[in-house]
Amino acid sequence: MKICEKCALTALACVISLASFAQTDSDTNTDNSSHVKAFRHLDLAVTAGTTGIGIDLATPICKEVQIRAGFSFMPHISTKLHFGIESGKFDENGNWVSTNLDNMIDRLESLTGYRVDKTIDMIGIPTFYNFNLLVDVFPFHNKHWHFSGGFYLGPAKIAKAYNTTADMPTLLAVSIYNNIYDKIINDEPIMSDYYLDPDIGDKILEYGRMGIHMGDYQDGKPYFMVPGDNSMVKAKIKANNFKPYIGFGYGGRLIPNVDRYNISFDCGALFWGGTPEIITHDGTNLAKEVVNIRGKVGDYVDVITKFKIYPVINLRISCRLF
Repeated sequence: MKICEKCALTALACVISLASFAQTDSDTNTDNSSHVKAFRHLDLAVTAGTTGIGIDLATPICKEVQIRAGFSFMPHISTKLHFGIESGKFDENGNWVSTNLDNMIDRLESLTGYRVDKTIDMIGIPTFYNFNLLVDVFPFHNKHWHFSGGFYLGPAKIAKAYNTTADMPTLLAVSIYNNIYDKIINDEPIMSDYYLDPDIGDKILEYGRMGIHMGDYQDGKPYFMVPGDNSMVKAKIKANNFKPYIGFGYGGRLIPNVDRYNISFDCGALFWGGTPEIITHDGTNLAKEVVNIRGKVGDYVDVITKFKIYPVINLRISCRLF
């Protein structure tokens, strides 16, 4: 188990222990006016913040402790990422050499009729949703401050990215070109028993392959991403299904002198269980296997790899049902 998970579970155990102590203390209190019967009340709340939009139900266990169970999801707000198509090949010494992309584009158009755009776009969308179970402990007399512990549970895939429909012809053309290149390298017929003219084949070998130079492997070799079997480029971000949570919050009445409506803020941390994985359609983990990632994608990867925990800041507005 990773250190951060141990810390989260230890903190969670402390919160639960504190809750047990608070309940025991409440049960032994001889002042019946200070005692709250378990499950006597039920609050319905809406939440919004870094875990998305959600709802939850909360009920007291005793005067100092309540439990919350809820569901939240991140709205599918898309982000567009831009990539440049490049061309190149390895020389006889294993060094990567960039080649003239314009020559390759013209050659491909003459062979297939497809024209390759020099850039493609990918759409990034969060797929983040979770069920949660939390224990809130109110250690102070005024009941404004609380400490929380519990967990969030949801799918491992928390975001995805894929190319736009408008770029499908370009990616198909890149796949066709690379397929021709591979057949020439392996001295195979282009189709049936048809071999490409040697002069054209030599030119294609000179140009190299098409793809997206995302970054470099740890050993310094370039990571050159090419379309997959369905002529698409994709990626997904994955974290643990089970995510421990610890945090604190502050709340009070939403309307003065009205106990039914309340507002509160929660701050804390979800523990991913380590660095999230960013897996492309060819199985490469950008977070662990690739460095010097270019453009906005590199900025996103840098942010993701630095956050082994997910910050939680939520607003909660509740209404007492009974």
